[in-house]
Amino acid sequence: MDLQSLANLFATTYNPDPNVQKTGELQIRKIGAQEGMLTALLQIIASDGVELATRQACSVYLKNRVHTSYILPPNPRPDHLKANILPLLSASPSRSVTVQLAATLKDLVAHDFPDRWSSLLDDVKRLLGSGDVREVGAGVVAALECVRAFRFRQKADVLPNIIANLFPTLVTIADGMLNTSPSQPASQEIPAMLHLILKTYKTAIIVNLSPHQQSPESLVPWGRLLFRVVGMVVPVEGVPTDEEDREKCEWWKAKKWAYGILGRLFHRFGNPSQLPSPMQNEYGVFAEHFVTTFAPEIFKVYLHQVELYVSGQAWLGKKCQYQVFQFFTECIKPKSTWILLKPHVDSLVANFAFPQLTFNASKQAMWEADPVEYVRASVDEYENFSSPVSGATSFLLSLASNRTKTAFLPMLQFINTVLRSNPTPAQRFGALTMMSVLGPFIVRHPDVKGSIEQFMVQYVLPEFTSQEPYLRSVACEVLGVVTKAGITWAAEENLNNHSRAVALALDDQELPVRVQAALAITELVLVHDSVRDAVSPQVGKVVQDLLKLSDETDLDVLNHSMEAMVDRFQNELLPVASQLTARLCESYLRLAREGLAQQKEAAPDSIDVESLVTDGDDDKVYGAMGVAKTIGTVVSCIDSSPEILSQVQEVIIPIIRFTLENKLIDLFDNMYDLVDALTFRLHAISPNMWPVFELTYDLFKNDAVDFLDEMLPSLDNFVSYGTEVLKARPDYRSKVLDMYRTAMTSPQLGDNDKINGCKLAESMLLNLHGHIDDQLQDIVTIAADHVDKGETASFRLANLEILVNAVLYNASAALHFMEAYKPGFSRTFFDRWFVAINSDSKLPRVHDKKLSILALCKLLEMEAGAIPEGLRDGWPGIVGGALNIFKALPQAVAKRKVLEDQLVEGSDDEDEDETRYLNLEGEEDEDVWDEDSAYLEILAKEGARLREKSEKAETGDDESDISEESEIEEELGFFSPLDNINTYVTFKQALQTFQNQNSALYQAATTMLTVERQTVLMEVVTMANQADRS
Repeated sequence: MDLQSLANLFATTYNPDPNVQKTGELQIRKIGAQEGMLTALLQIIASDGVELATRQACSVYLKNRVHTSYILPPNPRPDHLKANILPLLSASPSRSVTVQLAATLKDLVAHDFPDRWSSLLDDVKRLLGSGDVREVGAGVVAALECVRAFRFRQKADVLPNIIANLFPTLVTIADGMLNTSPSQPASQEIPAMLHLILKTYKTAIIVNLSPHQQSPESLVPWGRLLFRVVGMVVPVEGVPTDEEDREKCEWWKAKKWAYGILGRLFHRFGNPSQLPSPMQNEYGVFAEHFVTTFAPEIFKVYLHQVELYVSGQAWLGKKCQYQVFQFFTECIKPKSTWILLKPHVDSLVANFAFPQLTFNASKQAMWEADPVEYVRASVDEYENFSSPVSGATSFLLSLASNRTKTAFLPMLQFINTVLRSNPTPAQRFGALTMMSVLGPFIVRHPDVKGSIEQFMVQYVLPEFTSQEPYLRSVACEVLGVVTKAGITWAAEENLNNHSRAVALALDDQELPVRVQAALAITELVLVHDSVRDAVSPQVGKVVQDLLKLSDETDLDVLNHSMEAMVDRFQNELLPVASQLTARLCESYLRLAREGLAQQKEAAPDSIDVESLVTDGDDDKVYGAMGVAKTIGTVVSCIDSSPEILSQVQEVIIPIIRFTLENKLIDLFDNMYDLVDALTFRLHAISPNMWPVFELTYDLFKNDAVDFLDEMLPSLDNFVSYGTEVLKARPDYRSKVLDMYRTAMTSPQLGDNDKINGCKLAESMLLNLHGHIDDQLQDIVTIAADHVDKGETASFRLANLEILVNAVLYNASAALHFMEAYKPGFSRTFFDRWFVAINSDSKLPRVHDKKLSILALCKLLEMEAGAIPEGLRDGWPGIVGGALNIFKALPQAVAKRKVLEDQLVEGSDDEDEDETRYLNLEGEEDEDVWDEDSAYLEILAKEGARLREKSEKAETGDDESDISEESEIEEELGFFSPLDNINTYVTFKQALQTFQNQNSALYQAATTMLTVERQTVLMEVVTMANQADRS
């Protein structure tokens, strides 16, 4: 096909007629593998005579082709593609084409550099050194993509070389750009390239800081550049007048990246008091140098920028404000930077942090134009990683928790000062919001917790009747926070006044007020029985209000409130459980359908990890998850009434089927939780539930093979409680067996999935006794294929126990099938089994021990003629093996009982460690090491361990496959048909049968017992006799 025809074909891909589009795409797919296709695409993209949209379509196809099949056989790695990609970037006609070519370059670099593209760095440096601004721009883009290709690689083998080669040139170019007058012709490209250069540096320090970047030769020029960018006055003619547009312009993007780099350098690499121990060797010296030399300069520059912003002399973008707050927050815990920050804390709180919390024009506009969006933004504000409100909140929280003795009481004094000085409504909102932020600390502080009730009466209660709706809203928020934190009311009347006020707020005309009221009333109901009793007659209305609010806002936090209400008012809501569940299912289906519609929207041409993190719109899916959890709470609350639970199940099944049929994978976990809860609590499988089993099988065999972990509890229930149906349906039994086979043989699945497959096979063997005779040989063969395989002790034990289960199911048949698998294999099995039996740790759980004892009992009951000849000599050892297990069984049972008691007791959330909130111990200005620091230490150690393990695996030195039986823990949620079998009685009976049928072997078995085992035998018989008598 000639170039013009090919260009015309690609032009059809954006034709408004969908039929023309489809035809064109099919034709392109047909010719895609033809020789010369990539060469032709490169020529079209480079041709100025072709429409821009067509060139863009070709660049998208090229990017996708390289991404999906560049290294797949039989495709050769075309050198002409690498030879042309950089010139194409230089000549790119638009940003949209540049984006596609850049993504293509990244994949080429990731696959071929350095081994198959040794000239890459020289080619990029040539572009960077060019006098042509377009070539320099292409070089900057190429440098970024070279770094992006290796940014997440833990092993520092490629990226340091890229950095050492390109970064000295990049910093020189960026420095020169700042010397260029905005009036010069190239000035329009300058901010874009500066932004990309800084983005390149930030991308390079996501995981590691290279030796070159740590050296003064790099740190000094880059530091000087970053300070210049932070401090530069952006040309008025270079930025939009609208603040939102200004935030997005290239100059302010460059500033944002400069702030981000300085913050990252300090937070991850340059803060010695907080540097995790695994990073000390690599970055300890750098951190000490950075915190003494650079951190004070960063602090001084940032403080100056804040002063300019606060005084109105300069504008500061929201994302830059957030970065400033983050840096100041990082300065709180280290002694060296706290000393710098301490004199300015009061000023920063009053003039920089507090204004972020006040009610301003933008919040007012959002409240009026879109109250739902206001609610979502305000409730999730603290989780917004680019919001100055979030930054200010983190700053205040860190001051309160880490520098309590210095900063906490002055912040409270500031709140009181604001509220006593005849403030505007917007300022009152700010003061009460600050109160809400600090509420958990105030309630716990010994000097002020006694005065909080008076504060509530004086400043919060009056706002419930304020003319300003946002003050009514924040009053509800403060009440909810202090209630959750554990405020003690000395006067019952004060509690009643607040609870009545918040109950009235549930009917407020303004939606944001109603949402905060719903959250507050939930906390009151959970903590105070008197409020619960007052709400009880109206709980139906309250729940309906919550449902309505949840539908209006799709806020997950309201689902939490719904769960809490359902749990707290179980008896009151029981009569309307079916109607409530139906209403929740309607909400779930609406959200699920909207989530499905989002999934079906066309995927973007270029996907970046950062955009996925910051721009993902999963609200509908998260909302559906929350509703599903609430439905689960309803199910758990009505299990005392099987009749109502059966009705509720029929209401829920359609949403389960809808989710599975439409392959809403993100919601599978929630749906299988519901299936598990319903089938387990009812101990039965209703006729309408079996289609869910069929769907589960189909999904596992196609789209959801890696969801066996989520499916397993439900599948186990289908086998355990649907035995009569399975006995009558050989096709269902075949499906279960096929899932086991797939779990064991699929290359996509690892040891954990294989363990789940073994659990499924075990469920069949234990629950369908006598009804899977025709499948027993397949099960034995699959397990035999995997003996001694797998990377973990957990899997090797699970697989061994399938063979043990087969012996328990039908001992003679199981041994026969082992011999049919391979002559002598039954002996191999016994050798492996008895190694576990005679070990102190290889059968660690109660179930492991009971299973082996009962299987050994089946062997003892075999007739003499059925014992395989190769095993006859070792047969007397079966009695000793069983006694060895019996010896350790009581200890295992006691250990399990302790774990069960701990699970029942649970964790007492109310007895929280006060040191989590307040730092009232130690010297005032010393380094602070808190929970966050300890958590980062744990993460760093685990990361180092995994890297070491990965490196050992690469070199063949990994010894991790040595058994780690200590990691095999009791599964307290696991129930088995063996639980109700008394192993002592069973063993005594089996021993009697053994004596009657095989007296010679019995004599040999008992004669060879040691004194210790003889004692155990007497204890077992005594226990059996006691059980018989009872």
